[in-house]
Amino acid sequence: MNIFLWVGQALLALLFLMAGWRKIALPPDAGAQAAAGVAFSPAMIRGIGICEVLGVIGLILPAATHILPWLTIIAAGALALVLVLAALFHLLRREYGPLPLIIGSLVVALFVVYGRWLLVPFS
Repeated sequence: MNIFLWVGQALLALLFLMAGWRKIALPPDAGAQAAAGVAFSPAMIRGIGICEVLGVIGLILPAATHILPWLTIIAAGALALVLVLAALFHLLRREYGPLPLIIGSLVVALFVVYGRWLLVPFS
């Protein structure tokens, strides 16, 4: 089970690293165009990207180093919350294309939370 949890953590880390880095690295006007019709400022989009990258660090580093490993559970739960908010955002905009990826990622994030908390807790 530990291997499945590490695979789930790695998949979530790759997904959020790509998404977060894209939000951080884009020029401010490109981020605003990506969220056209939404009242998100470029600073807010960049802030969301920074939070996603910090979530990646919290997802992998504490589990790998066994230093404060409970932070992995917190990070996975926070990323699950980000995914719920992303799903609501896309539903409100009637954009149904990203929903399968978001829901699949949410299932993986919740699996990591449940698995690291109850199935294979860090000792």
